[in-house]
Amino acid sequence: MVTENDVRTAALALPGTTEKPSYGTPGFRVKDKVFARIKDPTTLVAWVADESEKHALIAEAPDRYFTTPHYDGYASVLVRLDVIDQDELADVLLEAWRVRAPAKLVAEFDAEQA
Repeated sequence: MVTENDVRTAALALPGTTEKPSYGTPGFRVKDKVFARIKDPTTLVAWVADESEKHALIAEAPDRYFTTPHYDGYASVLVRLDVIDQDELADVLLEAWRVRAPAKLVAEFDAEQA
């Protein structure tokens, strides 16, 4: 099971990321835009590009990704932390970060990774 500390470590490793509470739980921001937050001890809310990506993730792996009526109409997906592993967590957070980060920061990050 991925823990809150695992989420924190992976999120804060991304450039320009800070932690600030969001709805009373740990939230992770890039340039003051939330890209992920811990909803409860077993659930992460992660931003995605759009609702079609959200539904594709849920269709592909309903054991790991889901939504609730509260998130209908929003480009965010719920992630079961007790099911995903560290590598998948890192991927989810990176993609959420990319969606919310300024283009210049993403370009700088990509250049460093090349």
